[in-house]
Amino acid sequence: MQNVFSKTWLWIKNHIPNRRRIVQVFAALLYNANLKGYITGNIYKGASKAICVPGMNCYSCPGAIGACPLGSLQNALSGANHSTAFYVLGILLLYGLIFGRTICGWLCPFGLLQDLLFKIKTFKITKSKFTYALSYLKYVLLVVLVIILPLIYGYQNIAVPAFCKYICPAGTFGGAYGLLLNPNNESLLEMLGALFTWKSMVMVFFLVMSVLMFRPFCRFICPLGAIYSFFNKLNLVGIGVDEKKCTKCGICVKQCNMDVKEVGDHECIQCGKCIPSCPVKAIHFKGSLAYIFPGYHKENLEDSKTLSTMEGEKHE
Repeated sequence: MQNVFSKTWLWIKNHIPNRRRIVQVFAALLYNANLKGYITGNIYKGASKAICVPGMNCYSCPGAIGACPLGSLQNALSGANHSTAFYVLGILLLYGLIFGRTICGWLCPFGLLQDLLFKIKTFKITKSKFTYALSYLKYVLLVVLVIILPLIYGYQNIAVPAFCKYICPAGTFGGAYGLLLNPNNESLLEMLGALFTWKSMVMVFFLVMSVLMFRPFCRFICPLGAIYSFFNKLNLVGIGVDEKKCTKCGICVKQCNMDVKEVGDHECIQCGKCIPSCPVKAIHFKGSLAYIFPGYHKENLEDSKTLSTMEGEKHE
């Protein structure tokens, strides 16, 4: 009986959501607080829609109470609206300087969805030199689909948010299907065509790949993550490394699922999973996260286990 109780307690202990997961869920719920939209099938158009949320969350999602910064930037560039473009760039600059890619690890709903899908038990595709090279694709997409194409069409007075229109699986999942699955929007089904089929295929591809490998959209495709990555060395809240303690052993990099070369570089999503792996405790949270969650450097943020428990138990 005691053995059954111990196993049950261990299972519960290992499956209690850790702090990062709680913050992720809270952020997703906050971004999509318009619960009425899921009932009526209508897009919220209140005053808060003028505000960009930090993470990837489609404007067209029935629950969305804010705008996606990536979609807002494309719309501003394609509309040649300079004041709006400066506003969106200012917001991105502010988010970047404060958080960097901490937003990717903690405040992005589509990142949360990928994290949950990756937990499904199956064989996994691990990172390699190929995935590291492929991680630079998102910068190409940022330049071509988010900046160049919207600007080109914008000068012809044609609004083309190219990335949102042709690629974004987050928009298809939360926006398109969020609306189409509502019985009140049955008439929208008659408007679907080849573009919707293409975007559905892209969405399914990334959902399946998220089961097989860690965050494929974040690592290879997301232009918003590419923007925030430029601030990873400057952000106020995120991962910090005490260079005086660091021995360059590389343990932190080996256990990280992202294509990082060092902790805190442009591919680091600042999740904190590397903190307990450091044998000399050189990695820590800098900024307000360390203040809000005192002692956080002693916890495994991914598995919700303390460092002492980690040393005696097998990782999930």
